[in-house]
Amino acid sequence: MRALIAALLASTALPACADTIAATSKITAVTVYPDGAKLTREVRFTAPDAGGHELLVTDLPYDSDPGLIRLAPSEGLTVGAFALRADRLPPREDPLTEDQKTAKAAVEAAQSAADQAALALEAVTAKIEAAEAQVRFLSSFTGALPDGATPDTIKSMATMIGTETLTARQAALAAKAELPPVRIALTEAQDALVKAQAAYDALPTADMDYTALSVAVTAAAAGEQTVTVTQYVGNASWQPVYDLNLTRTDGDALTLNRAVLVTQYTGEDWDGVALTLSSSRPSEQAAPSQLWPELRSVGPEEPDLDLARKSEAVGGALYEEAPAAAPAVTVAGMAYEGDTVVYNYPEPVTVATGAENLRLALDSLSFSPVVKAVAVPRLDKTAFVMASFTNASAEPLLPGQAMLFREGVLVGSTWLDVIAPGVETDVGFGAIETLTVKREMPKRAGGETGVFTSANQQSESAVITVENTGDQSWPVRVLDQVPYSEQDDLEIEVSASPEPTETDVEGQRGILSWEFDLAAGGKETIALEQTLTWPEGLVLR
Repeated sequence: MRALIAALLASTALPACADTIAATSKITAVTVYPDGAKLTREVRFTAPDAGGHELLVTDLPYDSDPGLIRLAPSEGLTVGAFALRADRLPPREDPLTEDQKTAKAAVEAAQSAADQAALALEAVTAKIEAAEAQVRFLSSFTGALPDGATPDTIKSMATMIGTETLTARQAALAAKAELPPVRIALTEAQDALVKAQAAYDALPTADMDYTALSVAVTAAAAGEQTVTVTQYVGNASWQPVYDLNLTRTDGDALTLNRAVLVTQYTGEDWDGVALTLSSSRPSEQAAPSQLWPELRSVGPEEPDLDLARKSEAVGGALYEEAPAAAPAVTVAGMAYEGDTVVYNYPEPVTVATGAENLRLALDSLSFSPVVKAVAVPRLDKTAFVMASFTNASAEPLLPGQAMLFREGVLVGSTWLDVIAPGVETDVGFGAIETLTVKREMPKRAGGETGVFTSANQQSESAVITVENTGDQSWPVRVLDQVPYSEQDDLEIEVSASPEPTETDVEGQRGILSWEFDLAAGGKETIALEQTLTWPEGLVLR
């Protein structure tokens, strides 16, 4: 983008326009939707005199859509037509922020320190190599004596070689002793450089491809002015996440800690902005779908082959009476908070472009749950903790992922659908290993199991046992099932001891439940029998 602008500037003379005011903007507030975001920018500039001017805002993202931009001037300023410009732009530097300048200086200092440490290592290595080279040279002496050598000269030469070899070896050893600290110093300097560079890279930056917003403004008088730019963009989203912690130590209590995950790939950083999270969905369908009249008719029956030929001949005209449904209406650039759920984050937030699921804490809600141990012996070998709570807050809990904790220990996760105010919800909090359940079918006197079938009758007996091997009492709910019939010819008799607390649970025919309190170390037994009888000549299905 900058290369294109530079080429255009080189080949095209900028118009002499004394009343063009170049300015930059600052994102002050962001409203994030589940899909998309609304950016609020402030453009501050000085009007040199009263009258008309061209305001050129030179830092909007390159993919900005003029149809999704709204302008609001300060008092004493009027805005007229505006457009986005990608050419004939003034050269723009990418100034560093104060934080970036400090971080860049730290990077340069770390780079210098790393270079000095590398040079120190090279110096020590050179000393070692020089000393070892001298030793190799002295060791390579073949013993050939010069002409006219005397015993004294031979002795002197041997002494010299020995002395020099010893000195060279000692120098090499001394240099090697210097290696560990300089290597450590180099490693530390390189680590410091990596950290300094990472700190610099993590800072918000103004370095991005951009387009310019050209606005016709009329100032009532010279002086400081402000234009607020509201812009709707995509590539941003948020979703709620929850931590649910169930405790029973001092009475049953449920705490719901709310947080949000914010993601944005808008191409520019949001630095110190006021963040609002809205449940409004301006990018989705905003009006009910359209129904169209459906004309039906009858006529003489036609052979299949003739009907197919007629359909091909008219190109499907047999179905032209019903017009195609109109496309869904969407409102991409208009969003009113209205009665939608909105969360205002209490302090300024910085979200860099490319941030994936930045987690921000919201608040905590407390509920008074009804806790039970629910067992399904036909399918499970343990009971499970179920907490039923009513959303007593004045706002709905939006759908999101929830981590489940029991007494502060992670026991699982689940997905929570939207929970409106006043609505009751059941959430499972994992198995209770100390509550074991069994469903056994005892043998009869003849040795057969609990299911006995004859030509027109089937009977079944089962014994359900729930045992509490822990040191905590539990309110228990046991669920089981028996068959039901909608035919007069199929008779079903059911007996249970004790009698079930509820039959046809939640409107499901044949589902039974028993509720009781089970003390620590206690055991409860349920006997269940059923008999199915039908006329001879028919088969049970």
